[in-house]
Amino acid sequence: MYSIEIQNLTKIYSPGHPKKEVKALNDFNMTVPQGSIFGLLGPNGAGKTTLVKILLGITYPTSGDIKLLGHDKFDYTIKKRIGYLPENHKFPLYLTGQDVMKFYGRLSGLSGSELDKKIDDLLGLMDLSKWKKTKVRTYSKGMMQRLGLAQSMLNDPDLIFLDEPTDGVDPIGRKEIRDILISLKERNKTIFINSHLLSEVELISDRAGILNKGILLKECTVKELTSNLEEYTINVDGMLEGILPQAIIEEFKVQRTAEGEYSAVVKESMDINTLVDAIRNNNITLKEISLRKKSLEDVFINLINKAEKGETI
Repeated sequence: MYSIEIQNLTKIYSPGHPKKEVKALNDFNMTVPQGSIFGLLGPNGAGKTTLVKILLGITYPTSGDIKLLGHDKFDYTIKKRIGYLPENHKFPLYLTGQDVMKFYGRLSGLSGSELDKKIDDLLGLMDLSKWKKTKVRTYSKGMMQRLGLAQSMLNDPDLIFLDEPTDGVDPIGRKEIRDILISLKERNKTIFINSHLLSEVELISDRAGILNKGILLKECTVKELTSNLEEYTINVDGMLEGILPQAIIEEFKVQRTAEGEYSAVVKESMDINTLVDAIRNNNITLKEISLRKKSLEDVFINLINKAEKGETI
């Protein structure tokens, strides 16, 4: 089952006015499986915020179909099953952390002892218990983010939208938030993250999509995005130069990168067997061979640059 299904989604601002027309999303298609963490990436102006606003019903698409949790997006009843943390949330500064949670809890239809217990549990989860009676004007940015995440979970949602959830949070806090999100996924919750912190998305997401100028450039698992299917790292006991046939070295562009470590490039994944056989046939001890991994940031920059140049992706 998919928690989010998007088909041929297009959003045009100022339609009918060619000089003012802006296509924020262009024939956008995407699915997000239930019980997964999805990361949406893209430069400023890519259309990320527009997409999230459409999914939340804050704005409307020009055309296309959307389903959330198996329901039509215009079915208002599903909003009870959705949580949201906006990027620049503004809580009334005269309220305490506990007051903020009560306010949002009542908006979600909660009250009484049930709400009080949820508030205590969530503030404890976010390490904010000792600050619950402190006015939020004294909160740091990281504390405000943790409070915002807590309020997004008040109604025990099945689908949670998080816009820059770890912005302003220290490294220990980011690790704690990652652990919380993973525990939510283990409870079959679906988490949609919109973030500029690529390293965070890489650590936690099952799948990721890269959006640029309203077009989805790539959408797949993070492992598929970051694995370089052409380049391998090879560790051997000894050296390859002067032992491995020169034809093999040239064919696979074998280069030494460190003591006993080499890089090799293959055209097809099956070709690596030819290289491995050549190493073994020449009595060289092969200690390890692995795909060379790129960072998500490398992939992101490469795809955006190609898109800007109009190159095939």
